[in-house]
Amino acid sequence: MILITMPTPDVTITKQQDPQLSHIYGFTDFHLITRERGGIFMFYNAKNELLFIGKARKLRPRIKKHFEDTVSPMKNHRDEVTKIEVYTVEDPVEREIYETYIVNKFKAKYNVEKVLYK
Repeated sequence: MILITMPTPDVTITKQQDPQLSHIYGFTDFHLITRERGGIFMFYNAKNELLFIGKARKLRPRIKKHFEDTVSPMKNHRDEVTKIEVYTVEDPVEREIYETYIVNKFKAKYNVEKVLYK
């Protein structure tokens, strides 16, 4: 059996109720997320349910893209996201393993690829 342990998030940002600064769907702290490093990210709702997990070679641009583009699996669910956890994982193979494991272990609601349960 393979044992996979979750790392501790490097950054957690939460949605602001009444943001005073420039924001994207209530999030104002994207600057805390590394722009140049790779890793995985997880979107949660207000009930702390995992909505989506993704991976990226460059975290901040990829996360922001989920809130901006029209092809993201999150495009119709952006308002549900209240917390984003970011984990720096430089190795692309490790990112792939974490993503597949988390999608299936925690049954991420809006991930459609790599789903082994039904």
